[in-house]
Amino acid sequence: MSLYQKLFAHGLAVGDDAQHRIYGDRKRTLFADLSGTVVEIGPGTGVNLPYLPGGIRWIGLEPNPHMHAFLQEELEKRPDLQDDADIRSATAQDTGLPDESADAVVSTLVLCSVPDLEETLAELHRILKPGGRLFFIEHVAADDATWLRWVQDGVAPVWSFFGDGCRPNRDTAAALKGAGFETVDLEQFETPLPVVTPHIIGCARKTAGGA
Repeated sequence: MSLYQKLFAHGLAVGDDAQHRIYGDRKRTLFADLSGTVVEIGPGTGVNLPYLPGGIRWIGLEPNPHMHAFLQEELEKRPDLQDDADIRSATAQDTGLPDESADAVVSTLVLCSVPDLEETLAELHRILKPGGRLFFIEHVAADDATWLRWVQDGVAPVWSFFGDGCRPNRDTAAALKGAGFETVDLEQFETPLPVVTPHIIGCARKTAGGA
């Protein structure tokens, strides 16, 4: 498993330039007003770090230890973040963080691969402060009865095996709407990526009362 994790980390790093081209402008807009304690789940090689505003406390939860060196390299480019950054090996499903300790959670292309989506969203809801927000960019299942959904369903087992658990046919939008957030604001967009499109982008807000 360690060898697989190492190869996956290096493979992900190779694709960083493509991620910047596809998602860069959307990330600048989505993350513009982040503040306080920001928890990022599955930060991988650090492709989101260039888009985060300064002055935040950043906690990166990355269970693949082979990603940590890449994260450190990206943090060295951000002296305004480096002194208040913390890389941890916890998972999104079991963060180990206290209740209501995060002002925001960031997830980009991660919720497709968590073992249990509902449990993960419940955990992220738990650690958010009242009024806190979960910011996301995720690929989601295509509409039922379309050729793309047929392809997604067909390749899902093999895709998941080689893609570190990624499920191309996961209905993440529906799961977000059913996870107990007060509001879920999202929009759908298309990418040039095969199979893993369409995408959703937006944020889910926890009620100010914390419920």
